[in-house]
Formats: sequence, C-alpha cells, structure tokens
Amino acid sequence: MTDRKKDITGVVLLNLGGPDSLQAVRPFLYNLFSDRDIIRLGPTFVQRPVAWLISRLRSKKTEEMYRRIGGKSPILDITKAQAAALEKALDGSRFKVFTGMRYWHPYIKDIVRDIVGEGIRHVTALSLYPHYSKATSGSTINEFRKQVTDTGLSVRYIDRWYDFPAYIDALAELIARGTAGFGDKDFHIVYSAHGLPESLIKSGDPYLDHIKCTVGEVNRRLSSAPYNIRDIRWDLSFQSRVGPVKWLRPSTEETIERLAVSGCKNLFLVPVSFVSDHIETLYEIDILYRDIAAEYGVNLKRCEALNTSEKFITALKELVMLNVA
Repeated sequence: MTDRKKDITGVVLLNLGGPDSLQAVRPFLYNLFSDRDIIRLGPTFVQRPVAWLISRLRSKKTEEMYRRIGGKSPILDITKAQAAALEKALDGSRFKVFTGMRYWHPYIKDIVRDIVGEGIRHVTALSLYPHYSKATSGSTINEFRKQVTDTGLSVRYIDRWYDFPAYIDALAELIARGTAGFGDKDFHIVYSAHGLPESLIKSGDPYLDHIKCTVGEVNRRLSSAPYNIRDIRWDLSFQSRVGPVKWLRPSTEETIERLAVSGCKNLFLVPVSFVSDHIETLYEIDILYRDIAAEYGVNLKRCEALNTSEKFITALKELVMLNVA
C-alpha cells in the first residue's frame, strides 16, 4: 500500500476556511486578525492582544451574519466538493486531492501530516485565490511551506492564475448565463472584488493589477462567440472592508448607490475574486447589497459562484496537470 501511495500525486486545495458553527466565529476571527500578512495592528507584540479584542467586539455582529446564512460558513463543504470533483476529473488512481484551510479546520498543518502519513511524496499546492496577494495566497502558501519543512515532500506551488484561459472561460460562461435573465433590458455589470488595505497595493502587491486583468479578459471573452455581448457597461468595486485602515475604493455599496442615482435599473453583480459561495456572497451580496439596491428600485442579480461548475473543475484540472510535482 505504501509503495503504491508513493506513486500518487497529492493535490492540496488551499483556502481561507470559515467557522463551522456559531461558536467557532470568535476563534476564527481571532486567527484571521492575528495574521500580520492580512493586517498589521501596530507593533508585532500587540498584534495578538488587539486581534483578541477585535474578535471579541465583532463576534456578535458576525455571528448574526452567519446565522442568516445557515449558522456556519459553507466554504469547507464547497471546497470538499471541489476536491472530490477534481479528483474524479484527474483520475483518482493517480491523484488524491486534499483541502487545507488557513484559519480554521482542517488546518494546513493537519493536512500535511495526513499526506506524510499516507506515504505520498509529491504534492501540488493550489491556492484557490486566483489573484495573488501577500494577504491571501502569500500568507497561505507561506504557511504551507513552513509546515512541509523537513518532511521530504516535493512540492509545486500554484499561487496565481488570474488570466488562465480556462478560468476566464468558466467565469464568462456564468456571467453570460446570468445576464441572459435580463432579456432585452439594459443592464450594468459590477465586478465586486474582495478589498485590501491601500497600503498593501502601494507597497507593490500585484492584487489590484491581477483583478483588473481578469476583468479585461472576461469582458473580451464575453464580446466574442458564442456570447457576443457587445458594449458591456461595467464597474469595478471592492467589498468586505474590515479594520481601521484605508481600503481599496470605491466600495460596492458606493457603486450601487451611484449607479442607482444615475438611473441604472438592472445590476448584475459578479463576485470576481471568489471561487465559491461564502459569507461575502450569501450575506454581503445576496442580503445586504440586494437590500440597498431595492431601496433605490434597482433589480440586482448576482452571478453564480464558480463552486463545482464543470468548466471551473476543468480549469483546476488543467492547472494541476501543468504543475505536477
């Protein structure tokens, strides 16, 4: 059995993670805010105490958000489903796909332990953040590198794929399908990306450039066959601001309000930096932003998340096959 395992390539889908119960919200927030790659809360020695305070202050409000979407984050269930679909697409006799989370169970350290315990020697670590940032892929892959030290594992890393053609195709297909629901009515696309502190971008983080590249590639794909959506009207905005620092703007709320005042009646919101449903799509977009749009008489629809769509799983397969350890 061990010898056969040595011939199997392990694939690890790396993601943020999320609380699996309301009781997990506070410790999850603490783990998140303790990471200085995401946000620096003063000098190093005060990071954890301030993270503890922030998680305590924010936990009740955040618990209510999770309560409204079912009492937990769906991100682990979806990532597991993506892993199962990918393993099937890759041929499970040659590949075994794992899921590793940065801030909640199953932690990366535990997945690395499982891989080593199974006798697997070669691993491809695939970040499920298409757009590289120090705060997302960077932090997650740094943690993976730390955990595989001295394990003897041979690892290939995929830390960005914002312009990968199969990914662009998968996103374009979902946008075309969703906007078809407007029929002949005029609509405006808002690409909503997860925000980042401005200081990260000013320090050279490529995240914003990657997001803009994805939007440009998707719009070009939509304008060609078989979609042929011409004269696309669109905006780029940012959501999910946290902490007392300046974040990328304009915010998605501001963009919705501006477009509504300008006379827009149909908005199609694309969660461009996300590959699965979670609190940012199910609460922020489906509840918060939809309510804001409704106050202005705007019909807001959201693009389906990539989740386990056939073209997205194909894109992940192609990424892995190009980067087999």
